[in-house]
Amino acid sequence: MKAILRGLSILRVIIRYRLDLLLLGYALPLPVRLILWCMPWRLLVRVRGPVSQRIRLALIDLGPVFVKFGQLLSTRRDMLDDDLAEQLATLLDKVPPFDSQESKRLIEQALKQSVTQAFAEFDDVPLASASVAQVHSARLMTGESVVVKIIRPGIKLTIERDLRLMRLLAKWINATVPDLRRLRLQGVIDEYEKTILDELDLQREAGNASQLRRNFDNSNLLYIPKIYWDLSNPSVLVQERIFGLHVNDIEAIENAGISRQELAKRGVEIFFTQVFRDSFFHADMHPGNIFVNPTIPHDPQYMAVDFGIVGSLTQEDQAYLARILLAFFNRDYRQIAQLHVDCGWLPADTKVHEFEAAIRGVSEPIFSKPLAEISFAQVLLGLFQTARRFNMQVQPQLVLLQKTMLNIEGLGRQLYPQLNLWETAQPILEQWFKRQVSPKQVYLQLKQEWPDLAQQLPHLPGLIHDALQQTSNPLPPPHVSKNVPNGKGHWSGLIGLVLVIGAAVLQRIALSDQVWVAPASVLLGLVGILVLWNRGNR
Repeated sequence: MKAILRGLSILRVIIRYRLDLLLLGYALPLPVRLILWCMPWRLLVRVRGPVSQRIRLALIDLGPVFVKFGQLLSTRRDMLDDDLAEQLATLLDKVPPFDSQESKRLIEQALKQSVTQAFAEFDDVPLASASVAQVHSARLMTGESVVVKIIRPGIKLTIERDLRLMRLLAKWINATVPDLRRLRLQGVIDEYEKTILDELDLQREAGNASQLRRNFDNSNLLYIPKIYWDLSNPSVLVQERIFGLHVNDIEAIENAGISRQELAKRGVEIFFTQVFRDSFFHADMHPGNIFVNPTIPHDPQYMAVDFGIVGSLTQEDQAYLARILLAFFNRDYRQIAQLHVDCGWLPADTKVHEFEAAIRGVSEPIFSKPLAEISFAQVLLGLFQTARRFNMQVQPQLVLLQKTMLNIEGLGRQLYPQLNLWETAQPILEQWFKRQVSPKQVYLQLKQEWPDLAQQLPHLPGLIHDALQQTSNPLPPPHVSKNVPNGKGHWSGLIGLVLVIGAAVLQRIALSDQVWVAPASVLLGLVGILVLWNRGNR
């Protein structure tokens, strides 16, 4: 019954904001089109405002779960037009607070002790209230100021109910509006489900905070509050309370004597450090979660909260992304196109020269601007939108990266409009490249892969001996058919293949701009090709 009532509530919102008109713009089956045309609300409900604004208001009307869905959609600019994306980006995850007595009951249930036993002071008035959780300030028995985050009661059931309705609606749209199948709504809902359910686990958030704190332990760029693990679990999170200036409060920052230029530069540095040094980045860096430390104005420091959403890149994604950005600023569109195929973001049968031409058409207008005005986020957006036309599959880690980059870039340019992101990012990228080919990194890679290599070592001398024998005597014995390889031929082929792959790995380590491993990779590759050639000519 609740699901039916919720379904009727969604239908009411669709009618109120005349979202049915969106469907009439597409090729619909005739019965569906006739039904929509005959609905009485076409005469009774007037259309007010542009469609992007009506969608935003409808999501607010539908409640916090749909508001968070709209926030996720705002990051998918590869799917939406700019006007709708901008409207959705303004959605705020703020809902009325629930009763403080309920907060205390939930805390006591989770901690197995009374609030008065756990805290010396507890403020009944919430500091903040969002769709998933509510936050109160408190003081520990030992005197430290903390914030206490509590999961909103009944929110999991609400989320599950609304997700079921979203899936039904997406299924109906896919069945009746073929033109909208390209949006892959089911996949977007799956991505949203994972994100929002992760936010319900506060112990996971605490773990994310601890990892970020360790990553910046020896740096004054970013401060992450301490977690009090003895008072935290999946339903309640207790962490150090910070007292900072809101990052978008420009007047307060100037009054504190903090250099806006340096602050903007350090924001970009933090982002690229998280992505390329740590491969672990805060993926919800909107102004509500970022503060500035007012106590050290001479050494600008950011302070962050809310670690429910974090992103991570594989080593391969890091390498390809870094090389794509460097290739973009070198206007090497061929390399950008090839990298998209090499890393598996595009199908292997993609016509690279066609993709290269498409990238050139998107990128060249960007270079008409001064370097300081080029937007990294818009660069990635343009590349991903172009790649989508060539059947690039959605990469969730890249969506989070793009969203975070948009936030960081927006904050940086708000603080200091002349910020040159490339000037800040280039040294970090170059340092990352150097680390990848350093002897230490090669040693660590070998150490990591040594158990697998060690299993093959006992067989290596025999394999090499057989391979060399086959190389020196390429003609098969008279009694062996050319069409049926013998065992030694099989092993020589395997050795040749291993040598060629080893050469490719070495060349990959070189990452295009280092030469000290190039001779080794060329020599290894030539030997491997010789072995394979000799085997193929037997």
